[in-house]
Amino acid sequence: MAHSNPSASSAEDRGLSEEFAVPSHVEEVKKLMADFAEHHGSAGRRVVLITSGGTKVPLESRTVRFLDNFSSGRRGSSSAEYFLDSGYAVIFLHRHRSLYPYTRLYTGVNILDSLQLETDKGDTGHVLVNKEALPNIAKVLKRYQAVKVSGLLLPVEFNTLSEYLHLLKAAAQALSSIGSKAMFYLAAAVSDFYIPASEMPEHKIQSSNGPLQISMKMVPKMLSPLVKDWAPQAFVISFKLETNPSILLEKARRALETYNHQAVVANVLDTRRGYVVVVTKDTQYELLLTDEEVQKEAEIEDKIVTNLTAAHSQFISQQI
Repeated sequence: MAHSNPSASSAEDRGLSEEFAVPSHVEEVKKLMADFAEHHGSAGRRVVLITSGGTKVPLESRTVRFLDNFSSGRRGSSSAEYFLDSGYAVIFLHRHRSLYPYTRLYTGVNILDSLQLETDKGDTGHVLVNKEALPNIAKVLKRYQAVKVSGLLLPVEFNTLSEYLHLLKAAAQALSSIGSKAMFYLAAAVSDFYIPASEMPEHKIQSSNGPLQISMKMVPKMLSPLVKDWAPQAFVISFKLETNPSILLEKARRALETYNHQAVVANVLDTRRGYVVVVTKDTQYELLLTDEEVQKEAEIEDKIVTNLTAAHSQFISQQI
């Protein structure tokens, strides 16, 4: 069990408060998350906080340009479905307009081309669904409605890096009440760098000024205070993405040593959809989609969630 050590992570916590504006709705959302966790925790259900999507970093106060990354939220949104299938309640902390559980399956589909309106003489009508344009829609809709009726999915949206950081802290504090039943699945691709508001130009940067030189600060590492202070009994998983496979496992193990959390899902950019390594302090598990599984449209997230739910069960048993 991790123990709280306020002085060890006070720098990160202080940096968050000083450098990033607190969203006006953070306390309201924190209460919603705390009530959600308490409700499901008291029912004996585990709760996972999934972060999903990327973060954009503005270059101007009145933002025209920003730095972004490739993350669409695919891993987070698909993993949410598999956690729900495994009996977890899910808090889905996702970027605005990133992929969402269940609807992600129809990304790129023009919804109006998938519907047909049949009208009658009374100028009323019925909307028919083209099931070829929306394959398996009845099955997917049934799953989604069951989750919604059961209150198992709490979506929380962020737009800015500041919102993400403060909402993650609020979520960690909200879930701390359920101890080891809480899991943090930190799949969002969070920027490592940002420009402080005090150093950011107010207006659009003019190209006529010539080549642009940018100096950026490091974003505070939220993993340290999350593990040590905010939710010290929780089961915490971070993600490590690299383009160079030769340094991947070393970086994953270094993260475990630095932050003292439970697991790192390590993956290489080019093969991330079919191969990952789940690294813990004592083990490493290679998870791979076979050619047959790829043909059947299986997803690596199914295997990741299966592995981590088993590890979470073992973690909980060790806390008793």
